[in-house]
Amino acid sequence: MSESAFSPEGLSELTEVINGWFDLQLNAKTLIQSVEYNEGERSWFVRVTGEEKENSMIVFTLGQRTLQYETYFMPAPEENTSDVFEYLLRKNQKLFGASFGIGVENAIYLTGQIGNQIINSDTLDWVLGTLYSAIELSFKPALRIGFASRFKSA
Repeated sequence: MSESAFSPEGLSELTEVINGWFDLQLNAKTLIQSVEYNEGERSWFVRVTGEEKENSMIVFTLGQRTLQYETYFMPAPEENTSDVFEYLLRKNQKLFGASFGIGVENAIYLTGQIGNQIINSDTLDWVLGTLYSAIELSFKPALRIGFASRFKSA
């Protein structure tokens, strides 16, 4: 994390970098479906298309020192809770820049942050790729553990 906060001018420059990168992704018709920007909160709401999890909404928030990102991963498990948590904690060991955690009402989120000083197109590609990959590789296995009785065949 940067020792000093970014100036308003520096945050404006970073906002332009991030907006430009999202525009390129939308124009290239990548996995990003839509982007909405909230100027007052310096937040981007990014809808991403997946295969294992059809859609995810990732919120990127630019602060004075870091770019934080968060996405709702799945609801609180109905069963095998400790097994779900163990599975995701083991997944955390392989993630860099993001981690699974418990949020509101014990729902599971995937969150992370990077320092503002390293924000550029390559870093934004890496962040989105990390989140996308973690969701795609972990979503169905975590659901099958946490909602096992719903997946049993009749």
